[in-house]
Amino acid sequence: MNNRLSNKIIQSEIRNMSIECAKVNGINLSQGFSDTDLNEIINQAAKKAIDEGKNHYTRYDGVPELRNVICNKLKNYNNINADPEKNIIVTNGSTAALFCVLYALLKQGDEVLLFEPYYGYHLNTVLSLKLNPIYYKLDEKENWSIDIKEFKKAITPRTKAIILNTPTNPSGKVFSNDEIYSLCKFAADKKLFLITDEIYEYFIYDSLKHISPASFQEYKNNIITISGYSKTFSITGWRIGYIVCEEKYKDAVGFVHDLMYVCAPAPLQYGVAAGIEQLDSNFYYNLSKEYTFKRELICNALVDCGLKPIIPQGAYYVLADVSKVPGSNSKERSMYILNKTGVACVPGKAFYHSAKGNRLARFCFAKRNNILQQAADRLKMLNI
Repeated sequence: MNNRLSNKIIQSEIRNMSIECAKVNGINLSQGFSDTDLNEIINQAAKKAIDEGKNHYTRYDGVPELRNVICNKLKNYNNINADPEKNIIVTNGSTAALFCVLYALLKQGDEVLLFEPYYGYHLNTVLSLKLNPIYYKLDEKENWSIDIKEFKKAITPRTKAIILNTPTNPSGKVFSNDEIYSLCKFAADKKLFLITDEIYEYFIYDSLKHISPASFQEYKNNIITISGYSKTFSITGWRIGYIVCEEKYKDAVGFVHDLMYVCAPAPLQYGVAAGIEQLDSNFYYNLSKEYTFKRELICNALVDCGLKPIIPQGAYYVLADVSKVPGSNSKERSMYILNKTGVACVPGKAFYHSAKGNRLARFCFAKRNNILQQAADRLKMLNI
């Protein structure tokens, strides 16, 4: 690794805690992947593509079957009008999508604003490209809300982009229509890119609604939408994501993806296309219903063992106050929880550049109900 970066980019705490969890044969509530079964429609479509020999390079922006159904989905669910030839790039996952967007559209030294608590991979992607992160801190006591007047103070003349994750990892914040409209307008006025990560768009609770910034048509020129199906279809290892952008940015971003990744896995693109096209609204309704139950199960368990959860509005993580757990920081406290109960979580410092994260830890509830119940039973051993 470049020596100038080696002291900035470290192994993800999510990965690290997964390794520590394996050492004690524990229950991994640190890494954000679902262990539910692959839907048979998606499964069979991918197998069919392999059997038909669709195992070679695709166009850099993905197979037309997938780009077409993504466009239909964008119109029907996100209220985004897109052209499959002009505005869509299928990518090797949403993490690769963010890398390609930042590489193509920004230059070294540009500032990128992150909302804190942030997703660590967002920060490390910014750092890897020698961009400068700046932060706007969201406060859980204020329901993670944006004060647009205070937000504006965080922006400097060097700021070129804002990364918005909604629903948010790790807090589960679902940004409101008013908050997103204000950000869209501000980004357009200041000629900033608003880059949105919407990978958890179907994990929404309490009758809330997912709002895509690009649905505000008058501001879409400044908006780059990133999403994918790793979480929705429980296929985190398939690496199928996508980018929605204005035509003038497509080649620049797409050629970077071509250079770095060539294309997303060919037969798996067909599997995802079949899932988007054939799974009806009941699939997504049941997904939200199922994860609402999982959220209540883990949050009740945290309350019972003396850890105060911050109830998430979306995604499938919950931050909890672990300040009463023995230890001087969130890593020591997370390791205490793991060694005492066999349940792995992520230290809050992984999501903060300040010390504030030291009183928090993140628990993932994207697990089978029986596994979550086992974790709940083990957490009782804390008795804080």
